[in-house]
Amino acid sequence: MDKKLFRSLLLLITYAIVLVALIVKLDAVTGWLGGVAGAFRPLVIGGVIAFILNRPCNFFARLYGKVFPEKAGGAARPLAVVTVYLIVAALIAVLISMVVPELTHSLEMFIGNISTYAANFQDLFDWAVARLDLEQLANLDLSTGISDSLKGLLTGALDALTNTLPHLITMTSVVVSGVVTGVISLVFSVYMLSGAPRLTAQCRRLVQAYLPEQAAWHVLNVTRLTADTFSKYVSGQMVEACILGSLCFIGMCIFRFDYAPLISVAVGVFALIPIAGAYLGAVLAVLLLVMIDPWEAVWFLVFLVALQQLEGNLIYPRVVGTSMGLPGIWVLAAVTVGGSLLQLVGMVISVPLAAVVYTLLKQDLRRRVAVQNAEAAPAPEEAPPEN
Repeated sequence: MDKKLFRSLLLLITYAIVLVALIVKLDAVTGWLGGVAGAFRPLVIGGVIAFILNRPCNFFARLYGKVFPEKAGGAARPLAVVTVYLIVAALIAVLISMVVPELTHSLEMFIGNISTYAANFQDLFDWAVARLDLEQLANLDLSTGISDSLKGLLTGALDALTNTLPHLITMTSVVVSGVVTGVISLVFSVYMLSGAPRLTAQCRRLVQAYLPEQAAWHVLNVTRLTADTFSKYVSGQMVEACILGSLCFIGMCIFRFDYAPLISVAVGVFALIPIAGAYLGAVLAVLLLVMIDPWEAVWFLVFLVALQQLEGNLIYPRVVGTSMGLPGIWVLAAVTVGGSLLQLVGMVISVPLAAVVYTLLKQDLRRRVAVQNAEAAPAPEEAPPEN
């Protein structure tokens, strides 16, 4: 038998055996992959933190590089890393000291006024039944049901947190594991951010050494495009969410809407989600305000729509850019598919991923059209010989 044919058959048989083993032991393989993913989780989280902070770190590194003389230029990167983490820590401290007490006060007020809100909702329901002439729903008592359900939910949650030992043990282990993972991830992020230029150069040399020249060029091109797209999108979305939440808080304070801190934080957080974020923030706000005063909920919707128009036409193009280079139908499809596959994380990362794929397809299409046009172009006519 030909050695090449024998080698191909042996490789095919090996692949078939491995595939059958994976199918038969799918649960064990899935558990092993989950364990491997858990082991690499701090490294992945640290890489994500370093990636998010890389752009401001580069800014401070360039700034310190101009300030310090050439002999002290090596200290620019460590100083930039320290500056970035100090700024992040300061922002977190300010957020906790200013926002958390207001949020706690809003939640306490909401819990204390559950009965009043349920009665207001019952009055709104009775008014709608009377206006629409729905006699079969006239005797339906929603106030007691809503109040009892919310109180029962809160009481059950408090009992589960305070009176159930297994839940406390589980929560303690989860908290401890989360704290350990967070500390290790933070350490990884510091190392990655400090040595980012060296790591980038090493990865580039590794790709160029082990891949053919053309394949290495494509890999580096895709990596560079993906990094630039995600960096621009993530930093822009975070800044835009902070601006939107701040404007929402200022507007709610001016117009004296209730639960301004709670709703503003929710609007800012949901703004990180493309397309669906605005609707999720609006739904939460309306559910809170309609139980106080239905007209207040209506006026808040008017205010939020106006704020969204201001944000979409003036703020977002200047912060994130005019667009991600992605048509609207692609954005909608990306958010829908990403949310179906990876829930909230998929909705957040789907737009930059779709932008990368769209840009690569557009570049490849232009290259192919240029090649086809060059092949279809007629050859130049030869000049007549001179006499």
